[in-house]
Amino acid sequence: MFPLPEGTLHRDIQGHWVRLETLTRVRWLAVFGQLLALLIAYYGFGLRFNLALCLLVVGVSAASNILSAAVFPRIRRLSEGETLLTLLFDTAQLTLLLFLTGGLGNPFALLLLAPITIAATTLQLRSTLVLGIVTIGLATLLTQVSQPLLLPDGRPLVLPDLFRFGFWLAIVVGLAFIGLYSRSVAAEKHALAEALLVTRMALAREQKLTELSGVVAAAAHELGTPLATIKLASAELIDALADLPDLREDARLIREQTDRCRAILRSMGQVGKDDPHLRHVPLETLMHEAAAPHTLRGKEIIFVLTPLEDPADPAPQVRRAPEVVHGLRNLIQNGVDFSRSRVWVEGEWSHDRITLRVVDDGPGYPPGLLGRIGEPYLRDRREGGRTDSRPDYDGMGLGLFIAKTLLERSGARITFTNRTARTTLPDRAEQSGAMAEVTWKRSLLEADSRRALGENIPYDGRPGHATEVS
Repeated sequence: MFPLPEGTLHRDIQGHWVRLETLTRVRWLAVFGQLLALLIAYYGFGLRFNLALCLLVVGVSAASNILSAAVFPRIRRLSEGETLLTLLFDTAQLTLLLFLTGGLGNPFALLLLAPITIAATTLQLRSTLVLGIVTIGLATLLTQVSQPLLLPDGRPLVLPDLFRFGFWLAIVVGLAFIGLYSRSVAAEKHALAEALLVTRMALAREQKLTELSGVVAAAAHELGTPLATIKLASAELIDALADLPDLREDARLIREQTDRCRAILRSMGQVGKDDPHLRHVPLETLMHEAAAPHTLRGKEIIFVLTPLEDPADPAPQVRRAPEVVHGLRNLIQNGVDFSRSRVWVEGEWSHDRITLRVVDDGPGYPPGLLGRIGEPYLRDRREGGRTDSRPDYDGMGLGLFIAKTLLERSGARITFTNRTARTTLPDRAEQSGAMAEVTWKRSLLEADSRRALGENIPYDGRPGHATEVS
C-alpha cells in the first residue's frame, strides 16, 4: 500500500481550520442584525424592553471584534480551544440578549442553532458536545427566567406554557439534528478530501518513478555504444599484451568492469518506460507488471488470458498509464493480502471491451461491507467468520479506494463482488473469495498502433543527432 506521511489521516475533524477573520465577519453580521432587530422592535412595533442594556450587550460583541482585530493578525487561525471559547462567547452573548427581550418567547431564539452548526463542521466531537450541552442548559434556563417584552399599552407579552415548551423542545431537537447532520456531512467531506490527497500522492509517486526509470533507460541506451567501444578496445589490448601479463590483467579487468556497467544499466533500464516501444504494451505484459511487486510474497499468482469472441484473436496492445498500473497493483495486493494460497489475474477482451479481473481463494468481502467497498476509511474488509492471516492488519479501505479512483480516472468501471460458486474450469477451480472486476471500453485502453512509436526521425549521419524529415 502507498505509505502515508505520519499524521496525514485523522478520522476526526481537526482544529486550526477556522480563521479568526471568518468568525469575526460572522459576528459583525450578527451585531448589525441584532442592532437592526432591536431598533425595529422598539421604535417600529412599540415593544418595550431595556434598550440601553441590550445595546450594551451588542456593544460588547462589537468591542470584542475590534479588540481581536487589533491584537491578532487577519490570517490567524484559531486552535480547537480558541474556537470553542469564541463560540461559547457568542452563545452566551445571544442568551443574555434573549434574556432581556422575552426569553424563548423571542422568535430570534432560533439563532442559538448557529454556533452549534459551526462547531459541528469545524471542531472535534468532544468540543461540539460541550457546546451543545451548554446551549441546551442556557435554553432551559431561558424557559424559567427572562424579562418579558411589554406591549405598547404596557401589558406583558406572555406566551402559553405549552408554546414555550414546544419552542424549547424544537431548539433541543434542532441542536441535535443539525449538529449530527452537519458533522456527518463535514466528516465525510474531509475524509474524502484526505483520501483523494492520498490518491494524488500515489499517482504522483508512480509518475515520478516512471519519469526516473525513463531517464535510466535513456542513459542505458546512450551509454551502450561507448561501453561497447571500450569492451572492443580492451579485447584487442588483451591480445596485444600477451607478453606483458600485468598489463594484460589490467586490460581484462577493464573488460570485466565494462560488462558489469552494461549489466547494471540493463537491470536499471528494465523498468524504463519512456521508450516509445514501452508506452504501449500487450495486455499480458501490463498484468505481469502490475503483479510484479507481489510475486515473491509466498502466494501463487496465476495469469489467465481469454479472448471472448475469436479464439485466434491476439491480446490487444494497451496504454501503459501510471494510474492503470498502480490501480491494478493495489487490487492484486489486496488479493494477495487476504488469499489463502492463490490469486488469479484474468484478462478478457472482445471487439469493444477489455476486462481485467482479480480473484482470490480467501474468505471474501464481508456481506455487510460489500456495498461500500471502494469507500475510504472502512475497517478490515474480512470481518468475522475467519482466522485472519494478518491479525495486526488495521485496514481502512484506502487501497481499494485508491485503486477505484485511479482506474475510474482511466475510464474504467469497477465492481467488487464475492465469487461464491466455484468455477468448473480446472485452472480456476479453487476461486471462492473476493473478486474485483475492471472493465474498459476497448477504445479507452487500447493503444493506437499508428502512434505507438511517435514520429519517424531518421539518423542524419552525425553522432548522437537525428533530424525529423517532413
